[in-house]
Formats: sequence, C-alpha cells, structure tokens
Amino acid sequence: MKPVRVGRYLIKDPGVCHGKLTFKGTRVPVETVLNRLGRGRSVDEILQAWPELRRAAIAEAIHLATATLVERYQVAPEIVHESAHS
Repeated sequence: MKPVRVGRYLIKDPGVCHGKLTFKGTRVPVETVLNRLGRGRSVDEILQAWPELRRAAIAEAIHLATATLVERYQVAPEIVHESAHS
C-alpha cells in the first residue's frame, strides 16, 4: 500500500508508526498531538516537545479534525433547535 497524503502536512504511511496518521517527515502521530491539546497543552508546549513539527502542521491537524467531526455528526438544524428547548 502506498502512503496517502492528508492535506499538506499529514500522511498515512504503512511503513511509519504502523500506518498511523503522522506529521509528514516525522514519526509523530497526529492522534498524540491532538490528545495532548485536548488535555490542555498549548501549541507552544507541543512545539517545544517536538521541535520537528511546524505550527502550520498542527493548525492543519486541528482544522481537519474539526471538519471531520462536523461532517460526521452534523445534525439537522430543526433537531438541534428542538432539543435546546427540551
């Protein structure tokens, strides 16, 4: 299987980190960085821990994760409106 580029900075390569999504040119899993951000670490702390990462790469990972969640769990506006008043 060939590597699959996801955006500009992310890649899924079967030969790197067991095929996990990583930041291109590194062995840093995207999941690890997103989990740390979700636990309250700052982007600056992430960059200090992994100086090989770029701020733009982290921003892309956040953007793609957000877009995926919105697309996957999109709910009809009338359902959201109704549940807000229940």
